[in-house]
Amino acid sequence: MKNNIEEKINNLHEVLNHIKNTFIGKDHIIDLLGICLVAQENLFLYGPPGTAKSAIVKELSKTLKGKTFEYLLTKFTEPNELYGPFDIRKLKEGDLITNTEGMLPEATLIFLDELFNANSAILNSLLMVLNEKVFKRGKETKKIPALISVGASNNLPEDEALQALFDRFLIRVKCDNVAPDLLANVLNAGWKLQQKVVKEIPTIEVSTILDLQQEMLSVDLSPITNQYIEMVSRLRNAGISVSDRRAVKLQRLVAASALLCKRDKAILSDLWIFKYTWENNEQREVLNNIVESIIKEDTEENQHPRALENNIPDPEEIYKDATELLNKWKSNNITSADRATIKDKLRNLTGRCDWISNTEKREFVLTPINELWELILNKKEITS
Repeated sequence: MKNNIEEKINNLHEVLNHIKNTFIGKDHIIDLLGICLVAQENLFLYGPPGTAKSAIVKELSKTLKGKTFEYLLTKFTEPNELYGPFDIRKLKEGDLITNTEGMLPEATLIFLDELFNANSAILNSLLMVLNEKVFKRGKETKKIPALISVGASNNLPEDEALQALFDRFLIRVKCDNVAPDLLANVLNAGWKLQQKVVKEIPTIEVSTILDLQQEMLSVDLSPITNQYIEMVSRLRNAGISVSDRRAVKLQRLVAASALLCKRDKAILSDLWIFKYTWENNEQREVLNNIVESIIKEDTEENQHPRALENNIPDPEEIYKDATELLNKWKSNNITSADRATIKDKLRNLTGRCDWISNTEKREFVLTPINELWELILNKKEITS
């Protein structure tokens, strides 16, 4: 993989890790936000009030150097509130042109809270915005620059008319209160937020995301084509709706999963994103079982850490493995075959470090890894 692409992936990981450190216990949501950014697809957050749904998106907006449009929908929301009013100067000339300055059509990040309060006056326009990234009003048509649209609600849609809107969000995530064992960490992080300590936060350029979106399209999906087809077929047989359109678009998320693991080919573990394609609460467990039964066959080393819960990186384990590799490299009886194996294992450990959200632990683990890379590069320079 090109160095400049790796740097851009590292930049995105740095941003995501900052958000993870701010919102404890929400790592899977934040990783999915990163994948949706790279895939240019939409994400829906579902959960009760007070579970940081809007706060996570707001923190993401602080790190993204683009324009954000955020709006709380009500049943009385009018199109002007989202898209802007008609331009009075143009109206006098007989032209119906919308003044979109500071409104949804100019945003790179769109957040629509209480999504299912959308009324018929804005429903159709939202469908086009979310699916085709196009704002259309009368004769006016405008391509919008949205990298991602995030919707949120305390409830799932009951009205049939809203199902089409829900369908525009490929990924659906349940946002709950954190587990009791994480509550102390949540309280500590929350108190730091209350103190409003000013600190520098990592940022990412819109152009960086656009480059990653382009690179995502070059990921090779052929190694898992058969398993992908099996996944879609099994979900359909289980009564979970996966339309042809959704099946095609979900490939982008699989490719984004691979890219964020710094791979140019997809592997079985990248199918983990299917766990978040449910339509109702009853489907979540069924989905989880089907997906895990398929991805558990993955024997690749560089799996996505979210694929199976026990694959989430353990900093102590990585540090131990890296130290062993370092000591082996320093030994006198190392062969050329050993060196090649060590390099392969070290690349895997380096990639896994990206998913350690705690900055201090990540820097600690990287100490033997960086030392070994320096020895390897120096050896390369000496022998070249």
